Amino acid sequence: MTSNSSPHTLLIHQAFVLPTEAGGTRHYELARQLVRDGHRFTVVASSLSYLSGREVAKRRRLISEEELDGVRVLRAYTHPSLHRSFLWRIISTLSFAVSSVPAALRAGPTDLVMGTTPPMFQAASAWLVAWLRRCPFLLEVRDLWPEFAIGLGVLRNRLLIALARWLERFLYARATHIVVNSPAYRDYLLAKGIAGEKISLIANGVNPQMFDPTADGCDLRVELGLQDRFVVTYAGALGLANDLDTLLRAASRLREESAVQFLLVGDGKERSSLEARAGDLGLRNVTFVGGQPKNRMPAFLAASQACVAVLKNIPMFRTTYPNKVFDYMAAGRPTILAIDGVIRDVIEASHGGIFVPPGDDEALAEAVRLLMRDRQQAELMGAEARAYVMKHFDRSKQAEQFATLVSRLADQVPTS
Repeated sequence: MTSNSSPHTLLIHQAFVLPTEAGGTRHYELARQLVRDGHRFTVVASSLSYLSGREVAKRRRLISEEELDGVRVLRAYTHPSLHRSFLWRIISTLSFAVSSVPAALRAGPTDLVMGTTPPMFQAASAWLVAWLRRCPFLLEVRDLWPEFAIGLGVLRNRLLIALARWLERFLYARATHIVVNSPAYRDYLLAKGIAGEKISLIANGVNPQMFDPTADGCDLRVELGLQDRFVVTYAGALGLANDLDTLLRAASRLREESAVQFLLVGDGKERSSLEARAGDLGLRNVTFVGGQPKNRMPAFLAASQACVAVLKNIPMFRTTYPNKVFDYMAAGRPTILAIDGVIRDVIEASHGGIFVPPGDDEALAEAVRLLMRDRQQAELMGAEARAYVMKHFDRSKQAEQFATLVSRLADQVPTS
């Protein structure tokens, strides 16, 4: 324990998001709970948005500092090339991994260092800082990299695959403890030979209090000219993994359904190509609104009658718990789910939406028709989804689990 009586946790996370920025705020919400419990929490984050690549914080020096709700954020240099190509993406993530180490050491004495993957390089930086500080290393596995990259076909070089898998094994072996956000990730780690007692599941979830299921988003609907439309919203990254071409093909099938409007709320590497594709198809029933701060998402979901979650049809994506689905559920909106696996289990157990086969634009379009024609059933699905997520995926309860885990680990002596 540091000389200060309050335990100090340090997180290195390039894609860390505050509520005033676009993206998932899981780590901010977990950190805020620790601060409320009397802990100190410092994050080393990028000065660039991981979704858009644009600057989110001015750096007057090599490392800048800010604080919100007691959560201290140090911004480290990141090369502005995240969305140019896969090679430039590696360069960008490597630049952050390097610059994050001196930033982390500036944070002062630390009781626990937390690394998160992907990207994997930043998790290696967190291990290094933990080793230098002689404190425990908590590894969070948010996605199964490099397996996702291999499945998507963006990582093909045999040498790079071998190196990535070596780094993965290295991090698993050096971690004092590993936390995962999906039950399928725990199964994956067990199959890799990781001891069960070394793994904790703290699932993705949501703060239900952020969302009012009775709100109708009328002001936003007026702003966007959607007063009389059946709005179907996709909220999240516009990336290669998200298979939004399937959504655009579904929108094309529904072009004669004048009441239907698709709303794409988000940003990412594929945004410009998706907008061009929508233009080529003449899709007037698709609106791109760009990335939005997390604190504006309740308004966008309130303005929606249904929501969509979609990923490419690769086997490894069956293991994931997408954050957006829990937001949809908390907002009391039915989910049209084009993702198989563990998240399908959640939607079907809650009776909170409709599963369609990944990549099947015809089935996705038909699900929209079903919900549009039976508004009462759509509302019932939304209500059941919210009830289920409040019982099983309330982030306040997950934050308590996280606080308990951090307190236990902060008192440990690292073994490597």
